[in-house]
Amino acid sequence: MPHSRPLGWDHSLPAALLLMAPFDILASLAMDIYLPVVPAMPGILDTSPAVVQLTLSLYMVVLGLGQIVFGPVSDRIGRRPVLIGGALLFAGASFLLAGTSSATTFVFLRLLQAMGASAALVATFATVRDVYAERPEGAVIYGLFGSMLAFVPALGPIVGALIADGFGWRAVFVTLGVLAVAAVLNALPGWRETRATGGPPAHTAFRPILRSFAFWTYTLGFSAAMGTFFVFFSTAPRVLVGHAGFSEIGFSLAFSTVALAMILTTRFVKRFVTTWGVAGSLARGMATLLLGAVLLAVGHLVSAPSFWTFVPPMWVAAVGIVLASSVTANGALREFGHVAGTAVALYFCIQSLVVGTVGTLMVVLLGGDTAWPLVGYSSVMALVTLVAMRRLQARRPAVG
Repeated sequence: MPHSRPLGWDHSLPAALLLMAPFDILASLAMDIYLPVVPAMPGILDTSPAVVQLTLSLYMVVLGLGQIVFGPVSDRIGRRPVLIGGALLFAGASFLLAGTSSATTFVFLRLLQAMGASAALVATFATVRDVYAERPEGAVIYGLFGSMLAFVPALGPIVGALIADGFGWRAVFVTLGVLAVAAVLNALPGWRETRATGGPPAHTAFRPILRSFAFWTYTLGFSAAMGTFFVFFSTAPRVLVGHAGFSEIGFSLAFSTVALAMILTTRFVKRFVTTWGVAGSLARGMATLLLGAVLLAVGHLVSAPSFWTFVPPMWVAAVGIVLASSVTANGALREFGHVAGTAVALYFCIQSLVVGTVGTLMVVLLGGDTAWPLVGYSSVMALVTLVAMRRLQARRPAVG
């Protein structure tokens, strides 16, 4: 759908990434950098471990569900105010978290922090969709976002441990607040409004989005890609440290090679998408996930857990993750430019629910200290996505 006014966004790709990437990273970093101090928090806050667990689980819930609120808001008032307001809320909550010793207040502030992260995240991705939906740079941005987020769970806990060891646990939250303020100061002069005017009112958006088979197909593909990394993140410590005998540093280095494979793939993703198109790239991404799952299964059956049976197959899967995540947003959101904020919100919320539910079930049911949860999740979700793509192609052959 054509925009009723030109988009006020003329940044080069590197400049756009410098504006947008910090907000994408901060939402995940607030979870991972905090992990090393979690065991000490019950004593610090004079509360139970169950209450401290709430500060993790509720953050994830609000991060996903909050987008259902902020997506439509960004369609009504614009991306820029939602982004700046959300980032400032995140920063304020982070500074207040560093100053509290009350368990109740701590939980409440973590909720506010998650709300701020959710608002900034949905505004960032809505802006990407506004500006780059019909441009090959969009695939590069989505791929780079996925690759950068692969490093956050690998390096975030190490950074958090070093900060807490050197300056105390409060410095972890001060660091988050400072980073958020820096991101806002960086964005203020250059982040112009990109919301398209015109189109139906935002309150009519949920039904047509949820009735779109293309939206569901590409959102499942995104869930397959992101969930594969989530299950890898959930099982890798138990496989590599618990069974393969890796040290914590050795594990971190092995883990980081998967992120490196994703970043290397991102360097070529623009060429792939230009050649194969959106649908072709997603189909090849799912096929690559299946290949990675087969290699994992074979390695698990013929040998004891080791670097070579677990990590190189994830290098293959990493290629599939980047191929899929680089195009799924454009495929899912292409029909909803006038309500991109709402569509982005549903896209991420559904993905979070699928990954959290199906991924966790795989880890619990198939043994979190083996490769089978990863094999099961990647195989099932990739096959479901490919079947959905066949049905979508039968309905609308010109898609992608």
